Amino acid sequence: MIDLAIVLTYFIAIFLTAISGRVKKDATIEEYFLSSRNLKWPSIALSSIATNINGYQFLGMMGSAYLYGLAQASLEVNAVQGILMAAFIFVPLFLRERVITVTQYIQKRLGKTVGLLYSLANLLIFSTITLGAALFWGAYAADLVFAEQLAVLSDDRITRISILVVGLGVFSAIYTYLGGLNAVVKTDIIQFTILLTGGFVVLFVAIKHLGGWSELYNKTPQLMHMYLPADHPKLPWIHMFGLFLLNINYWCANQTIMQRSLAAKSLRHAQIGLMAGGVMKYVMAVLIVIPGIALYGILGENGLTEPDQAFPYLVTTYLPVGVQGIILCALFASLMSTVDSTFNSLATLWSIDIYKGYINKDATDYEVVKAGKNTILVTLFTGITMGLVLLYVKFENPEAAFTHTLNELRYYINCGIVVLICTAAFMVTPNKKATLIGFLSTIPLHLIIIYLFPEMNYFVRAMWVILIALSFVMALSLKDGFRGWKDLIQYDSPQIGRLGAVLLVSLILVHLIFH
Repeated sequence: MIDLAIVLTYFIAIFLTAISGRVKKDATIEEYFLSSRNLKWPSIALSSIATNINGYQFLGMMGSAYLYGLAQASLEVNAVQGILMAAFIFVPLFLRERVITVTQYIQKRLGKTVGLLYSLANLLIFSTITLGAALFWGAYAADLVFAEQLAVLSDDRITRISILVVGLGVFSAIYTYLGGLNAVVKTDIIQFTILLTGGFVVLFVAIKHLGGWSELYNKTPQLMHMYLPADHPKLPWIHMFGLFLLNINYWCANQTIMQRSLAAKSLRHAQIGLMAGGVMKYVMAVLIVIPGIALYGILGENGLTEPDQAFPYLVTTYLPVGVQGIILCALFASLMSTVDSTFNSLATLWSIDIYKGYINKDATDYEVVKAGKNTILVTLFTGITMGLVLLYVKFENPEAAFTHTLNELRYYINCGIVVLICTAAFMVTPNKKATLIGFLSTIPLHLIIIYLFPEMNYFVRAMWVILIALSFVMALSLKDGFRGWKDLIQYDSPQIGRLGAVLLVSLILVHLIFH
């Protein structure tokens, strides 16, 4: 009953917070989609990282850390590189143009056709894979850990998870529909606070039962390295080169993440917010990875047969009633903060890029906002449908590694987006036709490399796809060359520039210390 009361209190708090951030019926485009361009740096930092974290990171990444150790942290730690590029290269460009969507910047630099393809590709991915995976993994993780408490929904596991997928999707859609970005950011702050609290509880409990921080090196020294051999099947050290390029897509050209920075009160707030988010990524790396390593040290070699059980084992074995309720709220928060941000970005992309750009060019602000709200309702259906499809796939074949399959499906499109955004930002005069060809070529390039090198790690494959396509585009765009570094890297003040340098040095030190 205590856990149930905590969960009910959480949902009431989220709904009341969202209602308090509700915009008026005649809200303008910037009021609804960009919170009147008035976000300050704490909101940008907390909301961006809350959006980034979802249930799979606690379930899948902690399980991966149980197997592979600190190498799993590279996916969190190296996000700092993408965040720094976003803060000092891409966000200044976007804010200078006062764009509402990343598409608008791409259209200006690369033409309407390329911009339309970018927008449609993101609408397709966000409304299916992104929404569906977030809903599925959050509901699946919650049920895996708290099946007993959630049995009140249904005794049948599939039915129970389906109810969670539908219910949490509808709940997130309602407050996003009512409040736009303002409601999303306000609820994200609460959700991230709960998520962080739950993460620290699990971390300290794991370390306590291990015997202290020093025992990580005494009992699991082989797991305390970020670099694994180049021939490692899952996390070879060379995967970081592909990850470096893919981080440009996620942190610099992803509407879901970028929307907070586009809504910043000023460049200063955007840059500080992103860098604060970078520091938080270090924290999240510790919260997600260290408990998995600690559990391996606690159980030894004959521990869990399924690594994905690492997080559920820690919660159900070591946490008392009441505290477990906080962890369940944290799982719901990780799901909802991703889902509400995706809904808001889908609404923005459709209403600004497609509805006002092509369907009704003379649309009023009211009509554009209404189109965005309707998008949330439509994509609620597509997201829930995909979430249920993933549920079916999981239970039809429990051993299916469809998480990696989903990543690969994303990368077919995401690699092309890296080519687009790098060409737009780095070249003085991009060749528009070459860029279009380069974007479209990434799909056949993937297929060719898979055929020739079927065992190649998909991060490494993504690296080669991007480098080949980008080299082709840039070779045909060299008429006026590359933009100079002084023009490319912008910061609000020398102090902001120094903070960025400190964050970059910290990333280098992390790699040197934990190699």
